[in-house]
Order: sequence, then C-alpha cells, then structure tokens
Amino acid sequence: MPPLLQFRFEPDLDYQQAAIAAVCDLFRGQEFGRSEFALPPSPEETGRLGLAENERGLGNRLNLSPDSLLANLREVQRRHGLRPADPLESPDFTVEMETGTGKTYVYLRTIFELNRQYGFAKFAIVVPSIAIKEGVNKSIEMMAGHFRGLYAGVPFEHFLYDSAQLGQVRNFAASPHLQIMIVTVGAINKRELNSIYQANEKTGGEKPIDLVRATHPILIVDEPQSVEGGLTGQGRAALQAMNPLATLRYSATPVNEYHMVYRLNAVDAYQRQLVKQIEVAAATTLDDYNQPYVRLLAIRRRRNAITAQVEVDVAATAGQVHRRALTVQDGDDLERKTGRPLYADCRIGEIQAAGRGREYLLLRTPGGEQWLTPGQAWGAADSQALPRLMLREAIRQHLDKQRRLQPQGIKVLTLFFIDAVAKYRTYDADGNPMPGEYARIFEEEYRQLAINPDYRQLFEGGDLTAAAVEQIHNGYFSLDRRGRWSETAENNQENRDNAERAYHLIMREKERLLSLDEPLQFIFSHSALREGWDNPNIFQICALRDIASEPARRQAIGRGLRLCVNQQGERQQGFELNTLTVIARESYEEFAENLQREMEQETGIQFGVVSRDYFAGLPVKDDLDPKAVLGVELSEILWHHLNIQGYLDANGRIEDTLRAALADDSLKLSSEFEPLRAAILARLRQADRRIEIKKAEERRPVRPNPRVLDSPEFRALWARIQDKTTYQVQFDGADLIESCAAALREAPPLSPARLQWQTARLDVGPAGVTGQIYEEGAIPTLRDDNLELPDLLAQLQDLTGLTRRAVCNILAASGRLDDFRTNPQRFIQGAAEIINRCKGRELVDGIKYQRLGAEHYYAQELFRREELVAYLKNTVPAAKSVYDRVIYDSDRERDFAERLERNRAVKVYAKLPGWFRVPTPLGSYNPDWAVLVEQEDGERLYFVAETKGSLNPDALRPTETAKIACGKAHFAALQVHNPPAVYKVVSDLDDLLPGTPA
Repeated sequence: MPPLLQFRFEPDLDYQQAAIAAVCDLFRGQEFGRSEFALPPSPEETGRLGLAENERGLGNRLNLSPDSLLANLREVQRRHGLRPADPLESPDFTVEMETGTGKTYVYLRTIFELNRQYGFAKFAIVVPSIAIKEGVNKSIEMMAGHFRGLYAGVPFEHFLYDSAQLGQVRNFAASPHLQIMIVTVGAINKRELNSIYQANEKTGGEKPIDLVRATHPILIVDEPQSVEGGLTGQGRAALQAMNPLATLRYSATPVNEYHMVYRLNAVDAYQRQLVKQIEVAAATTLDDYNQPYVRLLAIRRRRNAITAQVEVDVAATAGQVHRRALTVQDGDDLERKTGRPLYADCRIGEIQAAGRGREYLLLRTPGGEQWLTPGQAWGAADSQALPRLMLREAIRQHLDKQRRLQPQGIKVLTLFFIDAVAKYRTYDADGNPMPGEYARIFEEEYRQLAINPDYRQLFEGGDLTAAAVEQIHNGYFSLDRRGRWSETAENNQENRDNAERAYHLIMREKERLLSLDEPLQFIFSHSALREGWDNPNIFQICALRDIASEPARRQAIGRGLRLCVNQQGERQQGFELNTLTVIARESYEEFAENLQREMEQETGIQFGVVSRDYFAGLPVKDDLDPKAVLGVELSEILWHHLNIQGYLDANGRIEDTLRAALADDSLKLSSEFEPLRAAILARLRQADRRIEIKKAEERRPVRPNPRVLDSPEFRALWARIQDKTTYQVQFDGADLIESCAAALREAPPLSPARLQWQTARLDVGPAGVTGQIYEEGAIPTLRDDNLELPDLLAQLQDLTGLTRRAVCNILAASGRLDDFRTNPQRFIQGAAEIINRCKGRELVDGIKYQRLGAEHYYAQELFRREELVAYLKNTVPAAKSVYDRVIYDSDRERDFAERLERNRAVKVYAKLPGWFRVPTPLGSYNPDWAVLVEQEDGERLYFVAETKGSLNPDALRPTETAKIACGKAHFAALQVHNPPAVYKVVSDLDDLLPGTPA
C-alpha cells in the first residue's frame, strides 16, 4: 500500500488571513487570555480565559456589550467595503468564500485564533451531511500538526457527535481545554427523535443538549443554506436550541447573509487564480432528428398539480426541427405537442413526485412503456452512443494531462458523476459483484487509447491485463450491511448508516489517491457526493448524469476547483497547471450561459452591473490606517458621477460610452477620485468582463522556438538572469525600535471605554415592531480604577515576535504608556498592528541577496522540457520569443507582446514561465519578461520587466510593492556579466525603451 501523502498548508495566504481577522476582530475589547493551561482553572482564571464556570461545566463567556460588538462589526465591514450593519439583532455573522479557496482551513484556524486571542474554548461545527462531517473530521486530522506548530502545541480535542457515545458530550462540557464537536444537522433537528434531546445515563442523567447549551458554544455552520432549512426551518431552530455565544456561517452561496464580515465570491476567486481555470468539452448531437427522442429534465409540483419538463424535437417553420424543452402533464399526446408524426402513439403516462430521488415519468411508446428519471432519455442516437463518447473523451483528456503533469510529480484524477449505481456495478443472484455498463465501456475505451501512438510513452512496460485495468478505476457509493453498493440517500437512519460507511472510506483514502504509486485514477460516484468530497487533483469531471435539469453545474465543478498539489504536498499555482475540464452533454455556449445564470441566482452577482457599493473596497492612502478603503458612502458618490456622465444607466448597467472611455483612457473623474484613477479603471474593466470558460478543443501546446532559443542573443540574455540567489534579512535593531516608537508617538489619541445613551420610540404595526431613535444622551467615559492590567510585554511579544527587551524599549521611547492604562486592550491591539507594520517595512528594506554559485541556475533546457498549453484566443503569434506563441493573462500583456514583436530594437524576448521564481520572504515571485534590445550604435541592453497598470507605488498592493523591491535586489546581485540585466517596472514598452525606434 503506498504511503500517505502529507499536505503542506500555507499559513500566510493573504485572503485567508483577511477572512480570519474579520471574524476575530468582531470581539475586540474582549478580555485577553492565554489559550492553554495544564490544570483545571480556578474561577478567577476562567474569567480571564474567556470561560465561565456553571453547574454543568465550563462555557464561553462574552464580556462585550451589544454596542461594542456592533461597533466592531461596522469597522470590519468598513475595512472590507461591505455595507454597514443595521442594529445588531443577534450575534450571527457570515463569511462568503468560493468553493476551493480553503473555507474549511479558514474556519478551523479561526477557532484556534479565537482561542488564542480571547480564550474561547467551546466550538461546535454543524454540517448538512455525513459527507461534509467526514470531510471536516479528516481536515482536522490532517491539519492538527500544522495548528499545533502555529499555536505552541495548544491542547485540543475534537470528536464526531455520535448518539452511541454521548460520554463525549459530557467531556465537551467539563473540559477546560479547546473542544471541537462536529455534528450533522440531521442529528439535532428533530426533538422527538434525536438522542441529543433525551436524558441518558452516559451524560449523568442529563439531556446532552443541556450540556451543550451550558457551554455557550461558538457555532461554525458549514454550508448554512443546506443546514438551516430557511429562516424558520428545523435547522435554524436546532441551532438556536444550542444557545450559541455567536454563530459563524461559512458558505460559497449564502442565502441568508445575516451580517456579512468577509466576501470572496466566485468572480474574485477566479480572477485571482485561487481556483482552477474551467474549460468545457461539450458532447452534443447535431441534426439527430430522425427518430423520436424524449429526455426528462425535471418534475415540478405546484398547487397540487404535477407537471414535467421534457426535451423533445419540435417542428418549426420551413421544415426545420429544433430541440426544445416543453412542459407536459398526464395524457399529453407528443405527436400533437411536437407537430411531428414521428411521435405517433407516444404519450405521457403517469408523473410521480414523491420527493427528491423519487421522481419518475411513465412514457408510453409503440414498443411498450418506459420509466424515466430526471436526466434519462429514450430514443435518438445520443441516449445509446453519448455515454461511450463522453467516457472516451474523459479518458483522452486525462491522458493528455497525465503526459504533461506526471513528470512534474502531479497525479491526475478524473471524476465521473452517474445517475444510478447499477450503471457501474451490478450483482448476480448469488450477490457477486459484476461490472455495469459504464465499467465495461470504460475498460474497452481505456485499452483502445492505451495503444494509441500519442500515449504509448505512458504505457511502455505497463500492464493492461483485466486485473490491472480494474485497479485504475473504482466507485464510491453507499454501502449496505451486506457490503453492496446502494443508491445514496440520507432520508432515514439505515440510509445514513450506509452513507457513513462509504464516506468514511472515501475520506480515509483522500491523500492516498494523490500518490503516483496508487494505481487508482478514475472515480465513479453518485450525484449525492456533490457536497463534502473533493480532491485537489481532480482535473476532469465527466457528467454522465444530466446536469441541465437542475442548478448543478456549480456543485459539479466545485468538486475539482481546488489548486492541485505535487508529491511533496505543495500547492501549485497558476492556470497553466490548473485547468478543470468538464465533459458535459450541452454545448460550450449553453454551459457557460447556464453556469453564469446559476452564479447570479445563487450568489447575487450581477454581471455587467456596477452596484452602488462596487468601489467601497478600493484601498486608499491613509498614513494612520494602512487598511483604509474608500467606503460605501464615497462609492455611492462615485457611482452617481458615472451615472450622470452617461457611463452607467439607472440600474448600473454599463453603457457603450464607458466601454469607449475605457478603450481610449478618456474616463472623466471628479478631482477627489482622480488619485484613484488606475484602481477605478481596473474595477470597471472587471465589471464588464464575464468569467471566461474555455473551449477544450481550442487548447494547443505552445512549442519552443529553436531559432530564438538556440540563438547567441538569447543565450546572452539568459546567462544574465539564470542564476539563483539566496537572501538574508538584516534588521538594525536600533532603527526598528526608533521607527516603531515614532509610529506609536504619531498614532491618534486613544479613547477610553465609553457609554452611549440612545432613546427610541417603538411602533407596532402591520410590518412588525420598528424603532426610531429620537434622543441621544452625552457619551460619558467608563473608568475602572480596579481594572486588572494584563501582562503588556508578554502579549506584545506574542503578537509581534520581538524580544521582551525590544518591546520594552519601543514602549519606553514612545511615551504612550499612559494610554495603556486608559484602555489596555485597545492599546495592545493598536500597538501590535503598528509594530508589525514597521517590522514588515524593515523586512524588505533590510533584505540582501547573494548569488548561490555557478552550479545553481535555471537551465535553458527547461524551456524544452516543461511543456506549456494554452488557448488560441489567449495567445499572440511570436517570431522573437522563445516560444512560438506568447500566453497572456491581460490586455496589457497582450499589447506589450505585440509591441515587442513590432519594435525593431527588440531582438529576442521571453515571457518568463511559472518555474522561473525569485525567492522572497513574502513567497516566491515570478517576473514577467526578459528582453534583449540592440540600439542603433550596436550596444546591447538586457532587461527584466515587470508590467503593471500603474507606476505609482500607492496604486499597488503592499505585497506587490514588496515583491518588486525584492526582485530589484535579486537581479542587482547578478553582476556576473557586463552589462548586467536591468530590472524595471513598466506600464508599456515606452517605459522600458524610451527613444528606441518603434
């Protein structure tokens, strides 16, 4: 059995850190407490630790007033450009994160961070299904070592709630250590059935729910739209019954947003390449109207009437035939409905709608009767031939990627969604397993492709016997008590038990699947695995069941959106490696259109529409606040300006006048927004760009250009940039202390705790109970002379990583220690932010690079060895580049490449591939271009160019600015040849080559 691959988790991804901080900052002002202790705490200790003792155990304790919590919420929302909250009715908060961006990691790390910062120790993770429960449990097991390393080995316990092991709930309530309980909503949402509401001897005669309630747990709700069942559903009531201190909802598609504190939606994730690129290989039939065809799309029940939506071939004008969706009911004559005699004696029989998974349509035909389930078809060629074609295409796509990615240590996996277990596995009269239709077709097509000359290198010396081929594919379905696969459903206890057996197996094998030593590569699964199971190395998803009949495209592709990992467990970035191919029944255009419609319906995204708060999150320069953003109010002012200028209509839709202004850079802005021109232009261009889904058939290999690659000119250019470096960060302790102390001195005055009086009149009317403030009193300060001051030096040492002596010197030189007595917690948090900001600047300012030596370099041969693939529409034909086409990611890069080709002074150049990386303290950095220029006098100049939309450092993110500084220092250290390569940041070719002939 191959060893388990060990995932390596990245602790400093900026978007994940932002999501964690957004939740933690809600509790600013809560008493600070250490997060671990060996002995049970005294009552005094529990108070300092964010815990409170009660008759049933230890529970979380919140010291913040509702007003303080609301103020924190509004500050978090302002920071992220979200509309400020109305008065806080309950501590319910939402984090929106697109599938595949590490949502589970974020909320698990948030648990540890809340424990470290505030001492909260009781957490319950509520999930909608057994699949997700197993996935969360597996994630905690995989991340346990990672979290212990980050949080000083903090003791913690986690467990899956099991009605047969209720003693765990007793420990959950009594233990002083960090506790994490994972429970499905199905185990808590029925008072009359669920054991959690019944007294039990294993819990000392207590009802388990009472023990949970006593802890005031912080609830983490994973996929709340599936957990809650609506605002008044059973899931919502079950959550409230747990008496939570706060409820944190994490979802890619939040239905009820409550109080949004962080948002990373599908568009943001895709544009930032945090998930895989999506492409579609479409399997559709053309002009196949020569025999009757009926596909059941959906069954609907409305007002006690049951109808079905079917896809049939309908007669149109001039003898044309079009495939259309029609609504039908019992007894409908399809010859009359379609206008085609071909459907003679075809009628709709009974339509059944007994619940999800139990929907059927009886089709009466001349040859008998056919029962169809949603997605199934009768008649026409595609219902018989299409599965084979789709299986063949999925295998071909798999082998293409395997040929390219396996040499880089990346295992390729393919996932098939099917509609019935019997299509993959059947059983004979004695209960022996037999291959189903799809399994037989798969093995036939796999063997056929294995002897294809294009893939011969993958199978040299390989074993294609029946036993060997069986090992490369398998199915994951529910397991009944006899060990047979069964249809997946969680509608009763027996089926939930069946599902648990299967999901436990699936989650346990998640890492093993990634090993190149594990033969399993192709996975057949039921549609019910749309939640809870995914794998970073799923590169193909083949929907052998119909996904046109329900909003399932996002669910289907969500199983493979995560960025892939190599054999070292390291996540690989960039679309050039990460492409998810969907093999679908519908055309590319239909898939793209329907996926966009689903995204609009599920996420509220409006493509091509600029909302009034669209610019709220734009960063603005503020010396006192490095996290300052434009905010909702100024965003609305900017929106009105664009509307008055005729760039946007009354609904925010983009007009052609705006497109023209963006094209020729003539956008009119008022003076107050002119400093943000570059950022505003970038946001407007994003609003007018749809998420791009590529055609698989347009993907082509990008080949090296030997004439350029082997030329003396390129060899000379490469020799100047090929060497690798290492770096050291040199801190000047005195300078760091002085800069931190100066920043603390210049910080705004710190206000003490305050109390605000507000009086509101209530009105009880048809719309409910409303209130309006009519009087506000003075805002007195709250002073507590008996306030116990925390250990200032220890906490700042923990938050900043500096020595106790350094922290002491900074505070002494700042002259701000009186503020610590005024408001200890706000002072600690503010001082930590200022010190860390100054430390970050010193990190880059003090960096020095050193060339490693002659044996450490990027070999020029890598251009031949590392194959690139691209889509024709995203490439520029090239004669001077090391590749025959230049792959571009933006219009700016396309324009730059085209000008490089046209400019007579440019002799050779390269768009530097992803494997060319400069190490930095902030992660690896991949520069854009290497260019050789020959001037008219024959002198040669060598450049490394970074293309940016603006040369103003204030328009760049701090991380970008820092990496650019590191890039400049790296290339400055490569002084082996004369002249050396010069590193420059440019917005177009003129910035790189002033005065050169165009």
